[in-house]
Parts: sequence; C-alpha cells; structure tokens
Amino acid sequence: MLDEHGYRPNVGIILINHKRQVFWGKRVREHSWQFPQGGIKSGEDPEQAMYRELEEETGLKPHHVEIIGRTRDWLHYDVPERWVRREWRGHYRGQKQIWFLLKMLGQDSDVTLKSDLEKPEFDAWRWHDFWIPLDSVIEFKRGVYKSALTELSQFIFSEDELVRIHKVATDSFTQAVEHSMEAGLKIASAMMGATNVITSQESTNANQNRVAETISNGPAK
Repeated sequence: MLDEHGYRPNVGIILINHKRQVFWGKRVREHSWQFPQGGIKSGEDPEQAMYRELEEETGLKPHHVEIIGRTRDWLHYDVPERWVRREWRGHYRGQKQIWFLLKMLGQDSDVTLKSDLEKPEFDAWRWHDFWIPLDSVIEFKRGVYKSALTELSQFIFSEDELVRIHKVATDSFTQAVEHSMEAGLKIASAMMGATNVITSQESTNANQNRVAETISNGPAK
C-alpha cells in the first residue's frame, strides 16, 4: 500500500526502560541494529499497527507498555534503488513513518524474539543509551532516527537536560573536527618533509653524477 508519492505507511517504535535506555534489536543474521518498525496494513491506524508490530518483533503486549508520545507528522526516508524489489522499482520511493515512544512496564523476561505470528526480525537485543550513535544506523535511515529521537526526547528529558546534551554533542563534534584537522596537518607536514628529503637527495645525486662524469672524462681543455 503506497501513497500517491510512492511512500509506504509505516510505524517506528522507541521503547525505553526506567533508566531511559532504548530497546536496540539486532537484525537476524546481520551485524546491524535498529528500532522495531513495520508497515501499516489496510484498515489499521498507526496505533493499531504499532501494537501489532510490537508483539510480532518483541513479544510484548499492550499491557507491557505505556504510550508516552508520538511524532506529530510523518517522517520520510527514501530507500536506495538497489534495496528495492525489482517489481516495485519505478513506483516505490521509501517509507513514511509515525514514531511512538513507549515506556516498558513489564520485565526484560517478557521480551520474546521468536514469534509465532511472523518471521523473527531480531535474533538479539539489548538496552542502549537513548542517544544512539547514528553511525551504527544504516545510512538512509539516519535522518529519520535523528528526527524521531529529537522530537520524542522532549517527553522524557527536561529542557535543562536537553541543553546540556546539545552542548556535549556540540563540544564532541568540535573536538572531532579539531582532531581531524590536526591529523590532516600532520600528514601534510610529513608529506612536505618527505618531498624535501626527496628533492635534497635528487640534488645530491645530481652533483655526484656530475663529479663522476668529470673524473671519467678528465679535466676540461
């Protein structure tokens, strides 16, 4: 089921525990991790689809969680053509998602990855700090993950906490840029030094060749 722009309606789920850590699932037989998500079936609204996907992918039922918030609008991402099924190419562009923030009310032991309802999506899971490193997310989903985490963070973090988090992130980025520039300058300096050594060596070799030629030919007449 695609909309008029080629996007498939979908839901994403950010599940947190009492430590404000997020459920992080490892895809079956892959080295990639992600949040639970899935398509909205015909006749479902986003909340109904969310509860169905939650049970299919984590084994959790509605009484195991509490809805804290959801994104106001659809968040879109485009899927690279090489990831699109051949029969969908030319029609399918990607996903549009409503993201839900859920609080875990049950126990970790309530999580069951082997579902009788659908083929398992994950073969391992763990709790992770809320601000997951985006470089661990497949590239074409990073923008949506950042938008969802940022919008939904207001439901569990105070304004002061968000200011501090933003400052830490900004400082870390600045330090990373400075370290990168410093490393680049060192490499450039080393390359310049190597060039000078080569030039000096070439000059020495040229002088030695001229001396050798003079000795071989004898003094000029």
